[in-house]
Amino acid sequence: MLCRGEEVREMAYDETTYRRNTDDQGDNDPAAYRTGFGAADFRARRRDLDPDDTGTRLTEPVAEPVRQDEVDDAGRDRLGIHIGWEIVLLLAVAAIAYLLYRLDPASLRRPALDSLLISGASIGLLALGAGLTLRAGVPNLAVGPIALAAALHFAENGDDGLVKAAVPALIVAAVGGLVIGLFVIVLHVPGWAATLGAAMGVIVYNQLRTVPVTVQGDYDPSNQAFYLFGGFALLAVIGGALGTVGPIRRMVGGLRQAGDPARRRGAGSAFPVLVSLILSSVFAVGAGILIAAGSTAPITPGTGLEWTGIAFGAALLAGTSAYGRRGGIFGTLLAVAGIALFLDYADRRNFDIALFAIAACAIGGGLIVTRLVETYGRPLPVPMVGEDWNAAASSGTTWTPDLPTAAAPPQQQGAPLRWDEGPWGSGR
Repeated sequence: MLCRGEEVREMAYDETTYRRNTDDQGDNDPAAYRTGFGAADFRARRRDLDPDDTGTRLTEPVAEPVRQDEVDDAGRDRLGIHIGWEIVLLLAVAAIAYLLYRLDPASLRRPALDSLLISGASIGLLALGAGLTLRAGVPNLAVGPIALAAALHFAENGDDGLVKAAVPALIVAAVGGLVIGLFVIVLHVPGWAATLGAAMGVIVYNQLRTVPVTVQGDYDPSNQAFYLFGGFALLAVIGGALGTVGPIRRMVGGLRQAGDPARRRGAGSAFPVLVSLILSSVFAVGAGILIAAGSTAPITPGTGLEWTGIAFGAALLAGTSAYGRRGGIFGTLLAVAGIALFLDYADRRNFDIALFAIAACAIGGGLIVTRLVETYGRPLPVPMVGEDWNAAASSGTTWTPDLPTAAAPPQQQGAPLRWDEGPWGSGR
């Protein structure tokens, strides 16, 4: 039995303001502060996770995160940046051609023009192989050594005829591309690493020769110079146009890195990898044969990596992204024409510039172009309902749904903080 004073104190303690809530701590529960919602919501969420209230911790299903490449694939790539850059390339090609014509007008007339077109076709085949493998996400760094190996092989066996000399080299290159492609697919390793290893093996074959090799045979591609360069130009434009089609672009660029690079991309990416590596190796053989057949000097053994640099420099300058998948339409044709004209101009002006230096400059400029392509070539953002599409598209913003955020628990009127709450509490 309580005395009068103790009864008054007990009643005061149980008043609304000072009442000790042992059954329902309400919004002042420290657990509520730590979880971001009130105690009632906390218990309701606990019942949802554990309907029998047994204390067993259940796991809620977590939605699979959306990959960034799937977001990028939501629309069609914008071609405005490619068109603008190709206009710049066209002006650059015209400027170099004008300088070459001012230096020697005969350089743009036959027979000098035939040699220029053969040089452009050989560089173009290398650039096609580099650009195709870049789009597929498996850059073939062996295209240069393969081209030099084909040139040495043709120089030694050209007297057997074009077909007998070219067919074995084409078969070996195709089989080699197939093996490297299977290596990349089965082990799921970066294409640049696998093709770099293949390039080292081809360089060993090239350096087995200690002296320059004189070209045997009498095959002269000058009579087919226009057809050869025209064939390259047709392949470049058709390939670029096909690359603008969304399903084809996504299929070819299936290995484009997004998220964990070690995660397999599925069986659908195997076919583009194999085709791109095989075709790039075959194109490199064709380029090497043209280099040897159109040369008036012996073929010097070396590494051939300078031609790899020229090929990838031309592909990057053409607007092909170093990350894969994206590219323009006429960029490869214009970039190859510009490099071929510059090489001829530098040779006529007796510029002592190494191919490695030209390749390094081309790759450096191409990487800047890649940044522009990736920044301004993404699909237009998809607006949410009620959003101003034109305003957001012009500002380059994207729309994301508003996610609910956990609000801080409301403080009851006149309720004092508990000893373990507030800025000085332990939070236990």
